[in-house]
Amino acid sequence: MLRQTLAIMRDLPSANGPQQRDVLCSGTKMFLFWCLPACVFGLGFFVPPALRTVLWTLSLGFMGTLCLVNASRCGRIHCYFTGPLFILGAIASLGYGIGLLPFGPPGWKWIGNITIIGAITLSTIPEFVFGRYRRNRRDEL
Repeated sequence: MLRQTLAIMRDLPSANGPQQRDVLCSGTKMFLFWCLPACVFGLGFFVPPALRTVLWTLSLGFMGTLCLVNASRCGRIHCYFTGPLFILGAIASLGYGIGLLPFGPPGWKWIGNITIIGAITLSTIPEFVFGRYRRNRRDEL
């Protein structure tokens, strides 16, 4: 009887559950914190390299930081992977844009393609394998 009650309680949405703490589950927050920076990143493909450096560094840095914060808030699995990817993309964009990283003429294409392919891959496969949220002992009680 106690085991069934605990199972029912675990399945009920709680005010403090991971979905309520997940920034990606709110339409407005998702637009402001994900779609808008992603559009700024996309805009970077069509501007001169100096402006691309600024747009990509800021948008990727913002998204990476937000992913890491979201991972700590709600345990969203893909955020553990995409956060570091975006931070590395921001560092690579800044380094290449100011001439510290010698990626050659196709450097911007490499940074852009790796970021896009990595984001798509790391947003889907980890959650397919491990589920949407990290489970901890508190969630299992």
